[in-house]
Amino acid sequence: MKRTIGIFVATLGIIAAVACANETGAQSYPDRPIKLVVVAPAGGTADLVARTLASKLSERLGQQVIVDNRPSNAGILGYEMVARAEPNGYTLVLATGTLSTVQSLYPGIRFDPVKDFEPVAWVLSTPYVVTVRPSLPVASMQDLIAYAKARPGKLTYSGGTVGAQQHLSGELLKRIHGVDLLYVPYKGSGSMLPDLLSGRIDVAIDNVLLMEPYIRSGQVRGLAVTGATRSQALPELPTVADSGSPGFDVVGWFGVFAPARTPEPIVHRLNAELAAIMRRPDVADPLVAQGAKPESGDPDELGKLLAREISLWRRVIKDANIRAE
Repeated sequence: MKRTIGIFVATLGIIAAVACANETGAQSYPDRPIKLVVVAPAGGTADLVARTLASKLSERLGQQVIVDNRPSNAGILGYEMVARAEPNGYTLVLATGTLSTVQSLYPGIRFDPVKDFEPVAWVLSTPYVVTVRPSLPVASMQDLIAYAKARPGKLTYSGGTVGAQQHLSGELLKRIHGVDLLYVPYKGSGSMLPDLLSGRIDVAIDNVLLMEPYIRSGQVRGLAVTGATRSQALPELPTVADSGSPGFDVVGWFGVFAPARTPEPIVHRLNAELAAIMRRPDVADPLVAQGAKPESGDPDELGKLLAREISLWRRVIKDANIRAE
């Protein structure tokens, strides 16, 4: 009995010591540079968002925030790196919607998108826009669905890489309306654009930030945006939901995550700083003008978003029998 009591007391002592160490570390945080991993190459939207956040966080925290680009299939390398990092607030990841699809596309990955990450802050949403080549005789989503139904398997569409939210948005539309569109994969938006602009593909679903200039110039025709509300960048376009697909609501999103078990005070400090950054006019106004929506959700809101997205895209990926290349 004495031995059992001794073990119990010792265990309580260890727990108290760990809690004290965590609290002390949180109070002095940060006292050295922070790494912000980006699961995309330099030059894209995710990289731009990350560098904006890193610059402003550096100012507010008094420590350098270093952007570390780790592009790979569905962001696997970057996500795994952060999932395995010390949970002390010095290694973070700017996640995209790929975090909600990676497990369904790559069942053998060595991390769990929910269990191995601590949500910190949902920072930005970016709706997609459905576009068509100008020579395609459709002027609305209703026209496109009717045209596609009359020509099963004849129309091509692109939504970036296999398993990207743009691709899955198209698959969701196909499932809702029972249409047969032929998906054409690309390595990314940059390689897809020339084929869309030249008319080699019929339909494309991609980021409003990317597509808005081409819609304005008349090089492509915009039909509808995929979010729940109209885009400030393209206010003349209806939503997909209001164009015959009730409830359709798909947006690209960016959120900051830390490794699981990162101390709560550090998570809350980072959340407060990121929320303040996204409220700054010099950060928010240019993003809004391009059709994005700054977010400042608490960690729980980001966690709920991830859970909803995982559930939605798991069903779409299974029903469409999508396999990662």
